[in-house]
Amino acid sequence: MATREEALKALAGIKDAGSGKSLLELGWISQFRLQQERAVFQLSLPGFAQTQRDRIATEAREKLEQLEGISEVQIELATAPQTPAIGAAGHGQLQPKQAIPGVSQVIAVSSGKGGVGKSTVAVNLACALAKQGLRVGLLDADIYGPNAPTMLGVRDQTPGVQGEGETQRLTPIASCGLVMVSMGLLIKADQAVVWRGPMLNGIIRQFLYQVDWGNLDFLVVDLPPGTGDAQLSLAQAVPIAGVVVVTTPQQVALQDARRGLEMFRQMGITILGIVENMSWFIPPDQPERKYPIFGSGGGSNLAAAAQVPLLAQIPLELPVQQGGDQGRPITIANPESAAAMAFIDLAAQVQQLCVPKQP
Repeated sequence: MATREEALKALAGIKDAGSGKSLLELGWISQFRLQQERAVFQLSLPGFAQTQRDRIATEAREKLEQLEGISEVQIELATAPQTPAIGAAGHGQLQPKQAIPGVSQVIAVSSGKGGVGKSTVAVNLACALAKQGLRVGLLDADIYGPNAPTMLGVRDQTPGVQGEGETQRLTPIASCGLVMVSMGLLIKADQAVVWRGPMLNGIIRQFLYQVDWGNLDFLVVDLPPGTGDAQLSLAQAVPIAGVVVVTTPQQVALQDARRGLEMFRQMGITILGIVENMSWFIPPDQPERKYPIFGSGGGSNLAAAAQVPLLAQIPLELPVQQGGDQGRPITIANPESAAAMAFIDLAAQVQQLCVPKQP
């Protein structure tokens, strides 16, 4: 049976492609232990090194499984250290988070999977905050599927652009009492965005820091579904007051929501709570009836298991869909509806949870 020292010596041969330093030296591989025939260790890659993950995992398995008595390798993904390891100077160091000038609070709206109404929640949350007299911006960070321009009725508008390169500035579009930017305002309606991580990171940083947001109480960020580059880019770039996780009651959505929630926890970001969307269907001719067509209790169960608040249960109503397609969010078009009132209550809770803590 190979010893721990022999296994660590094998792992020492795995190098960071950028600096050429050993991952052990950089502190990216840690907590190594042998459990009978299984080798287990934590892999903590900073954002700039995430593209190396598959290569590193493959090399680690190959090296360890060549040693006597090791037949299985278990790799635990962990949060990257917030400061570079000693000796890592000169290669992609993690930069301190940079606040957006004039923006008081950044709120992320996320979901584990697509199709749960995350963008509908983000747009109506932003509109409901604006209805409270707050200064609100909406950043549509769903680069591959930007829907906010359609939902806010500005699909045919284009942001003003001044300058070039790193000095370029964008003027956000005003609509429904807020200002917004989106990739959907910069491309044709049927144009696909086919980008890898670095380009995605670049446009998100541009939307954060090269837009004339002015003075905002809240910037709501509509993230793409899943746990990918956009989430990492946002979390590593800017201080986030908290994230709202959107799900539907059905089991498949809840499974993915748990993964998304855990991702933000690993990155040290506050989970404001859960929003259960499409909780029940309200027929337009029978507003007193409720039909839980996607199941029931899922959002509350997830919130209880994660020990976070269930912020809202949003009913499924025809005006929600109609307002989104017509560019008039239900919070504005039909403020007396059950869904609109749920969004308004959600906005009040988010505002309360994000009150700056007194020193």
